[in-house]
Amino acid sequence: QVQLVESGGGLVQAGGSLRLSCAASGRTASVYAMGWFRQAPGKEREFVATTSRSGGFPNYAASVSGRFTISRDNAKNTVYLQMNSLKPEDTAVYYCAAGAIATVTDDYSYWGQGTQVTVSS
Repeated sequence: QVQLVESGGGLVQAGGSLRLSCAASGRTASVYAMGWFRQAPGKEREFVATTSRSGGFPNYAASVSGRFTISRDNAKNTVYLQMNSLKPEDTAVYYCAAGAIATVTDDYSYWGQGTQVTVSS
């Protein structure tokens, strides 16, 4: 079992930056691939980024590629999402997830409760 807790969300102006954190407890997070997803009001949850167990092979949605960076510190059992050049369309609840493989689908075993990111224009 893994418990995931996201933090770092908030309100930011367009063009600004935020860094989300996802702290894992329970079983060591390093055994899992990790992903970030988001869900905007009235929309389905969508893939944002994922990273392998070692932190290599990051993968990004086209809409965030070049602006967002996923990283992990397995010693701290924490995964990060650095978000730069934020746009109003990035407004959503952001979720981190842990699973057996790094996939762009939502086929992950464990999910956090989410953190709200709001980007004003």
